Amino acid sequence: MNDQRYWCDPQLPFVESRRASHSRACYVPHTHDTLSIGAVDSGHSNYACGDDRARLGPGSLVLIPAMRVHSCNPDTESEWSYQMLHLDVAWASAVLRESGSADADAVLARPSINESREAYLRYCALNRLLFSNADSAAKEAALILFVGERSWLGEARDVPPIQPIAAERLARITELLHDAYGERLPIAELAQMADMSRYAFIRAFRAATGMSPHAYQLDLRINAARRLLRHGRALTAIAHELGFADQAHFQRAFKERVAMTPGAYRRAAVS
Repeated sequence: MNDQRYWCDPQLPFVESRRASHSRACYVPHTHDTLSIGAVDSGHSNYACGDDRARLGPGSLVLIPAMRVHSCNPDTESEWSYQMLHLDVAWASAVLRESGSADADAVLARPSINESREAYLRYCALNRLLFSNADSAAKEAALILFVGERSWLGEARDVPPIQPIAAERLARITELLHDAYGERLPIAELAQMADMSRYAFIRAFRAATGMSPHAYQLDLRINAARRLLRHGRALTAIAHELGFADQAHFQRAFKERVAMTPGAYRRAAVS
């Protein structure tokens, strides 16, 4: 039976975690605005990050940097169980610097896979604590030690780090999408702002971000929706505020990226 559990704490706004058991859910390629550290508990996952591919088995840890297009899906017609820890990038970077890492930002910018059994067990111990009734101070201390000790960090994958968008005209477009992700921004209008044809603009944007402009904006909306849902906002209000055509469109896009409905996510977040 598919079972998903979600944990967050208003006193620890820089972290959230989830557990999924016997899941067959599949994700479309997507991004998170957080650092994500995942673990495979059982079954296998087909990991894709840019052009990089790997088959992850039980005990594998994977680090996915913020805003990195990726997907992790089970084998066809198969189940898998996994855990996923999401950390605010600025918070994690600060902890790494406090622990003596001079290369904190570089560490968090490269995907990695870790097959160490000890690292997996430490990760599981941390997540058990997060889902327990321990107080927030104990959880925060454990998180700081876990991140600072870097046991979760594995071998960097052969994937180039995301580079800042060099072309000023494309950088302006991404800034606009971040500022106005809830607005309808037609391709023709964006291409004109970039002084490109629609075809050239879509190709250039995909080369720079790994996604089409529409998919990029949709990811920004879903990441914003997660923040609003954690504050208990109504689904209809969120769908309207973020520019979805209707609540059904919002539900479908959310589930494709989070593998649970917005309502289930909100109930778990505010319980």
